[in-house]
Amino acid sequence: MGTTPTIGVLALQGDVREHRAALDAAGARTIALRRASELDSVDGVVIPGGESTTMSRLLQVFDLLEPLRARLRDGLPAFGSCAGMILLASEVLDTRPDAEHLDALDITVRRNAFGRQVDSFETDLEVLGIDDGPVRAVFIRAPWVEKVGAGVEVLAAVPEGPTAGRVVAVRQGVVMATSFHPEVTGDLRVHRMFVDAVRKAR
Repeated sequence: MGTTPTIGVLALQGDVREHRAALDAAGARTIALRRASELDSVDGVVIPGGESTTMSRLLQVFDLLEPLRARLRDGLPAFGSCAGMILLASEVLDTRPDAEHLDALDITVRRNAFGRQVDSFETDLEVLGIDDGPVRAVFIRAPWVEKVGAGVEVLAAVPEGPTAGRVVAVRQGVVMATSFHPEVTGDLRVHRMFVDAVRKAR
């Protein structure tokens, strides 16, 4: 399969195009992932931002929920941004009672923790594993991580302001997630980090 990993971007809802562009630029081949059969052809998966409860429902409508859970249990590398972080979590606060999630990260997240759309903001974050300067992080109706399990590495936290110290990027084995949207800034470093992890995992 060479050194170019194939990464599926879950294409049910959300900023699929932006993630695909960033991953392509970071050295991956991408597909829009909509069917369980397509899971067999990918080396990793990205779950984009969007609306987590809608995505949860669509995962069930497209019969993707259980197959995706199974692949994640088997060690499929995954990266989720914003709503993707919520879907990868093992526990979600402030969500609908019928919302499903993928249990791929031992974290508790709070939906819309930073507030509504009007409370969206940007800040510079030091991200563990990215050494050449801070990452500009864009938060849009973002979650934060309330609690991390023993095997979870904290990659970044809000540096200052009223939400200082809130955890906004995590990694557990080959699964990582950010509260922010690295696909909208043109900075490819978070995507490169994931592509490198997928390459190593193959």
